[in-house]
Amino acid sequence: MTRIRQVFAALAVVGLATIGLPAGAGEYMEPPFLAERVTAGSLPAVTDRLPDNPAVTTFQGDYQAGEYGGDLRMIMAKQKDIRMMMVYGYGRLVGYNANLDLVPDILESIDVEENRIFTMHLRPGHRWSDGEPFTSEAFRYYWEDVANNETISPVGPPKALLLDSEAPIVDIIDDVTVRYSWSAPNPFFLPALAGARPLFIYRAGHYLKQFHATYADADELQQRVDEAKAKDWAGLHHRMDHQYRFDNPDLPVLQPWRNVTRPPSERFVFERNPYYHRVDDAGHQLPYIDRLIVSVANNKLIPAKTGFGDSDLQARYIRFDNYTFLKENEKTNGFGTRLWNTVRGSQIALFPNLNAADEGWRSLMRDARFRRALSLGIDRNQINQVIFFGLAREGNNTVLQESPLFKSEYQATWAAFDIDRANALLDDMGLTERDDRGVRLMADGRSLDIVVETAGESTEETDVLELIHDDWRQIGIELFTKPSQREVFRNRVFAGEAVMSVWSGIINGVPTAAMSPGEFAPTEQMHLQWSKWGKFYETSGEAGDPIEMDVVQELADLNDAWRVAGDDAERKRIWHSMLKIHSEQTFTIGIVNGVPQPVVVNNSLRNVPATGIWNWDPGAYFGMYRPDSFWYTEDRR
Repeated sequence: MTRIRQVFAALAVVGLATIGLPAGAGEYMEPPFLAERVTAGSLPAVTDRLPDNPAVTTFQGDYQAGEYGGDLRMIMAKQKDIRMMMVYGYGRLVGYNANLDLVPDILESIDVEENRIFTMHLRPGHRWSDGEPFTSEAFRYYWEDVANNETISPVGPPKALLLDSEAPIVDIIDDVTVRYSWSAPNPFFLPALAGARPLFIYRAGHYLKQFHATYADADELQQRVDEAKAKDWAGLHHRMDHQYRFDNPDLPVLQPWRNVTRPPSERFVFERNPYYHRVDDAGHQLPYIDRLIVSVANNKLIPAKTGFGDSDLQARYIRFDNYTFLKENEKTNGFGTRLWNTVRGSQIALFPNLNAADEGWRSLMRDARFRRALSLGIDRNQINQVIFFGLAREGNNTVLQESPLFKSEYQATWAAFDIDRANALLDDMGLTERDDRGVRLMADGRSLDIVVETAGESTEETDVLELIHDDWRQIGIELFTKPSQREVFRNRVFAGEAVMSVWSGIINGVPTAAMSPGEFAPTEQMHLQWSKWGKFYETSGEAGDPIEMDVVQELADLNDAWRVAGDDAERKRIWHSMLKIHSEQTFTIGIVNGVPQPVVVNNSLRNVPATGIWNWDPGAYFGMYRPDSFWYTEDRR
């Protein structure tokens, strides 16, 4: 049995560690922001708000315990982007630290047996943001009244909790102990709990019961449904319960800040959670910063507004091509621009849609020769020099050289610029006829005019596609770009209406053998190259389409084999098999990777790493660096 405890660990990037101290240790300090409420008697003193054994954060090197106060300003492009505060806040049952190790956070500890039995120990005395106890009842309510309620969850528990359709056994042992167990190893469970968009296996039942038919008075519940203009009580429950969206100010949370602004709004305020479970080693209840202020602006204006000093911490909606402008405005507007590492498999990647609805295009996209020719027809070096000043690395959408799984062949296969070889592959497919523009003709006589659909959010994408357009004309292919709003863009891909799309590459380019290879198999609808096959997997066959290509089925089988592999050596073998298939098949077409991410930091803001990893999962962007430990110098407090 392995016990994952909060142990002292020097974190390589931020010099910050999270440990557990004996119950009652230390004198805790009251945040001034809450002092008036405590004095008035509307809020208990800090010693009565903290868990018996809070998580204790210590600092090393250039990082130090801070002082209370201040507002942290950020800019987002859409109202629904406030969900990023759930990402950045990064309160998780277990979470990644800056070394990408999994450590308990909300949990006091967790015992793991055979990677299939997970016994979770909560912190006695921990409370929701409204002061109600956070106990195993939150887990019971989720499992019995949400995940297994046929009205709320008609398809049953989420896919992330199932192993070959086997649901876990959930035991509520006592008020602070919960056990999840499966008959076989489930290596996905802890990473899912730690995700940027985590698997929430607990709910604030004390609040949500008023929207649940099992607990609420039928007439009162129907009145609530009518007032909310919801379809039924289950729809209302789901709306009030959506933790990730962070859009219901009444919903109790366990995050460092809680939303106090009800949408719609152009400005959202997140105030400190009075019952947050972390403290520093000087006795300050975290977070240091009192409020997060999130303003909504057009995404195209965010780099300019940031450069003019309107944001104190900004990386979202800022690109590498904004770096020069930002550096020029640092001194005038009181901020610094740092460059963090990106670890996506490719900064920009093309996704041939293997599930395209059009039969002619679908046939082409499923032919490996066609995908290889498209890849060979791209001058990555020119793109690197023109767009990224030669600072990026050229190659496929695969694991990066920082990963222990990296092999140069995975990055280089079919990724050289070779017009002659690309033309030869297309000729071999019988695509030899051309129209009067010199564009090749498909078997049905249509011109090979490939429309690459985009979310229309990045001029960087547009610039790269213009260069690819010129390259592909040399192999008889015309490229057109079609921008649309993100949701429309995704829905067109999901429906098979888009034949090719552009997006960023694999999320985690630095995996180890112990991390899931699910990004390299059709496991999610969000995989734009085979979204219908991914949807089929996500819904256990309830939606989407079954896999229709043997080599893709092989990837799915290997992914399943990884899950039940007995040791790291076997997991490593499976990983390499999947990476080799990907490099040979060119299911996605990577361009460059390792493009630095500008991170703008107000000069008065402390404990933000000088260098770090800017990544969705693992990492949660700022999340794994614990923004609750960021603080302002006196001039901003």
